[in-house]
Amino acid sequence: MARVLIVGLRRGLVLARWCDRAGFDVAALCDPDPELLAAASAEFPEARTASSWQQLVTADVAAVVLAHDFDAHAEPALAFLERGVHVLSECAACVTEEEGRALVRAAEQSSADYSFAENYVEHPHVRTVAGLVADGEIGSVELIECDYVHGLAPQDVAALAGDPAHWRGRISPTAYCTHTLSPVLDVTGARPVEVTAHPVGTGERPMAVVLATRLSTGALALTRQTFLQGEPDSHWSWLSVRGSRGLAESLRAPGEAAWSVRLRNEPWAHGGSLRDEVRRPPRTVLYGEQVAPAEAGTARIVEAFRRTVTEGAPPRVPVRAAVAASLVGVAGARSLRQGSVPVPVPDVAQW
Repeated sequence: MARVLIVGLRRGLVLARWCDRAGFDVAALCDPDPELLAAASAEFPEARTASSWQQLVTADVAAVVLAHDFDAHAEPALAFLERGVHVLSECAACVTEEEGRALVRAAEQSSADYSFAENYVEHPHVRTVAGLVADGEIGSVELIECDYVHGLAPQDVAALAGDPAHWRGRISPTAYCTHTLSPVLDVTGARPVEVTAHPVGTGERPMAVVLATRLSTGALALTRQTFLQGEPDSHWSWLSVRGSRGLAESLRAPGEAAWSVRLRNEPWAHGGSLRDEVRRPPRTVLYGEQVAPAEAGTARIVEAFRRTVTEGAPPRVPVRAAVAASLVGVAGARSLRQGSVPVPVPDVAQW
């Protein structure tokens, strides 16, 4: 049974539970908040505990899950990869190009693997759209759109993002783009070439942005994040792909229906008849149990990480894809500062 360390126990406790169900031994827990650490320790009483990852960098573990501050993952990832410890990191692989280059270099020189805990690539509606694209049902991708939005009240947004000491107050509004860009890159198999970031609203620091990203295939990606009204019931995510012969998009519908996908082909593209139908994704079953749709992405990513650690399977989202998605946010921040001008995204494939 592979031993795993969990760093960051607000989101990390959810990941720890899935690691436990996947067959990991949750051997160590880390968080500077003593209340979070105590609560997690009560669930995993045999686990070693510490307030910082540096205290556990030499711990006897095969893998580490990084789920702490959004903008602080590169340093521990580099340290653990150097020791041959498999890394699963979520939300942002890096916050600078320099960090990204170092991470790619370290991951490819390490005996261990780097995996990105980007659960949105494995959500049921995203996999359903991806399947339709892969099967050629809508032709070649021309325009792909993805939302990751929260319809919070203004006072709740201020409470989350108004504190400059908190990572949400430190990061650029473009930074938290991986929940949209990772599905875009995964579905299209493309890389980002150029991004233009547009602020939404009139505030001095926008709480939402729209990114227009040109892909290496020539397709255009329009992605929207973070605090906007109309959050989708499919775990805050909506995906739409327009191809040369049709449309595939998740439904803007309440409740369970939000996970379903509409497929439309005009008569000229479908044998002389209109096709407009709804595809419902199959239920996710893992470890003998049915998984709720909102948890399916996380469950599948953790299971993929287990296979990487114990069976040598390739990472579901490997280091270059993780860095590429993260650097769209970095280039987007530069675009925003310069008045929404197009900015090239570094070509991670050439590093």
